[in-house]
Amino acid sequence: MATSGKSDGAPAGDPEFSSGHPARPSTASAHSSGHSHGLEGPATATGRHRKRLIWVLAITLGVFVVQVVGALISNSLALLADSLHMLTDATGIFIALVASVLATLPATSKRTFGLMRVEVLAALANGIILGVIAVFIFIEAIKRFGTEVEVQSTPMLLAAVIGAVANLVSLLILQSAQKESLNVRGAYLEVLGDLLGSVAVIIAGVIILFTGWMIVDQLASILIAVLIAPRAYSLLRDVLRVLLEASPKGFDMEATREHIKSVPGVVDAHDLHAWTITSGVNAFSAHVIVDESTWSSRTFHEILDELHACLSEHFDTEHCTIQLEPIRHARHEQHLHD
Repeated sequence: MATSGKSDGAPAGDPEFSSGHPARPSTASAHSSGHSHGLEGPATATGRHRKRLIWVLAITLGVFVVQVVGALISNSLALLADSLHMLTDATGIFIALVASVLATLPATSKRTFGLMRVEVLAALANGIILGVIAVFIFIEAIKRFGTEVEVQSTPMLLAAVIGAVANLVSLLILQSAQKESLNVRGAYLEVLGDLLGSVAVIIAGVIILFTGWMIVDQLASILIAVLIAPRAYSLLRDVLRVLLEASPKGFDMEATREHIKSVPGVVDAHDLHAWTITSGVNAFSAHVIVDESTWSSRTFHEILDELHACLSEHFDTEHCTIQLEPIRHARHEQHLHD
């Protein structure tokens, strides 16, 4: 936890911290040995589940090949649409894997958070690709209406069933990890959409097999496009939330302020900011006002330890920057902060 407060070993009555002019020690060095900033140690949320993504990538590429061959043999637009969706899934998972490796590179003086945001940019690319595919499938399906297209139901059904089984396996692989990472969640949603798409193709194939209604193939294609579109929107919405540095989902700023004020000696807090660096890495900063008696009698480490424990326990925020201020200095900053 980075701070502006008393450095290690400074006595409680040190004039530097009790004189009329408020001390403003460096935020980088003060109390650096006592707290983790949440950036050391294991990689980001996506990195922790890299092996799962590799397995799903291999399965997805295999199914893509099977479905392309099946679409060419059967002349099914629905199966081709499902195979293109599988290809975008594979591309998105590959981008996520590359991003998860880049995100583990160490921070530098020019990139103080390293390349963690690459994961978010990868999720952005994934969402855009999904949207483009949805539009493409819809347009192609509309073009086929009113034309005579012969669809071979048997190879169509066989490829769709293989795809459905493979998607179900991939879904189970990603299920527990998708709550932690935007990229894993993106892959999970894509595989879920693929599973539903494969089911739609199976239903269309069965109807064509028993009735010969070829129009069902176009209808299934449109259904796949409709399934893809909201998932693309959902992913893009979450990515933009991170890029615009909105408060993390579920983070209650007012509740956080009240928890900070509940720490003994804390009078108020202002200039509060909370944001997400990348999936699984939230950050928080605040100016915390301490009453005069506490400023003189308590060590800053005690206050900081309580604040850090509170934020970590209640708000899932390990990377915190807290500036401690006496009331007299808070009055000085009144015109600068809310």
